[in-house]
Amino acid sequence: MAEVRIQSLSKTFKDGHVALSGISFDVADREAVFLLGPSGAGKTTTLRLVAGLDDASEGRVLIGGRDVTDLTPRERNLAMVYDKHSLFPHLSVFENLAYPLRIRKMPEAALKARIAELAETLQIGQLLDRRPAQLSGGQQQRVAIGRALVREAACYLLDEPISHLDAQLRAKMRVEFKRLQRDFNATMLYVSHDQLEAMTMADRIVLINRGRIEQIAQPQEIFDRPATQFAASFIGEPVMNTLPARIEQEAGAPFLALGTARLAVDRAWLARGAALPKDVILGIRPQQIALSPPDDGGPGRIEGTIFTVETLGSRVIFDIETGESIVRVMTTVDAARLHPERIGAPIAFRFPADFIYLFDPVSGRTLRHAQFTERPPA
Repeated sequence: MAEVRIQSLSKTFKDGHVALSGISFDVADREAVFLLGPSGAGKTTTLRLVAGLDDASEGRVLIGGRDVTDLTPRERNLAMVYDKHSLFPHLSVFENLAYPLRIRKMPEAALKARIAELAETLQIGQLLDRRPAQLSGGQQQRVAIGRALVREAACYLLDEPISHLDAQLRAKMRVEFKRLQRDFNATMLYVSHDQLEAMTMADRIVLINRGRIEQIAQPQEIFDRPATQFAASFIGEPVMNTLPARIEQEAGAPFLALGTARLAVDRAWLARGAALPKDVILGIRPQQIALSPPDDGGPGRIEGTIFTVETLGSRVIFDIETGESIVRVMTTVDAARLHPERIGAPIAFRFPADFIYLFDPVSGRTLRHAQFTERPPA
């Protein structure tokens, strides 16, 4: 395996579309790094530039310390798995797996031993005589993965390899991929638009949007300490609530004004770091919002009406209309029973101050993280 280094990589297509704008990141030896972002963010373009399938407008690609920017795909010693299986339909599973080895003229005895070892690891030994049309979707994808892993590549490039599978099979394949990456000590660069894949499988995430990197960090770090409003909203399910707010103070006590509601905040937290603008974007995750009992009329209570209700097994999601905003609240079934669940009914909630984020309304950068992430470990 080998380290992959991306240095100031840019790509502008002939029609003038800028797909990438000077991105840089590393994939350490034996690390699984995910390129995560929405459709059109530049993820697959990045993968194709690393693979040598497209030419970069600017920047360099280094693999194992060697500059491969101007080398052909064959000379880069990479293996790629696509979102489609791309198996040869007229060949057996064995011959599909053997194909990359035959190209490299591996001796037949060594070839058979390598495939037998791989088939045992992938649990596809019983499928070797079958053709792709005789396999299920999950079996086909496992063979496609095997065809990439059968050769000892410097790095494995995966372009949304399980996105087309059903939800249950995707969950199973997430576990499979993590096990395979560990068993093969593989260096992987994996493209996905699915945050669940990235959060459960990645060693690190490169979060990309509109051809630029928003944040590079471990999955939990991005969830707890997002660098931008985009990162905060893209990572997490349900999506973080973001609302316009204004920093005010009365009798020396600071508070956040959200419409007619006032939310008291800790002065030390508010004063930490760089100075804040008056107008900010407040962010808070739906699972951190507390529904307010009907008889609770204290300060900080925000009133609204139920817009929609979703019941998800042990959880209930309320979309609450308040002023010109919709606030999403996730709570337990037991807690939801204390409140009406009919559309248009009045309901109230509170924002626990410890779970609030503040973002710059112009640049989108994070101004203050939730206080619970700022505390040292117990």
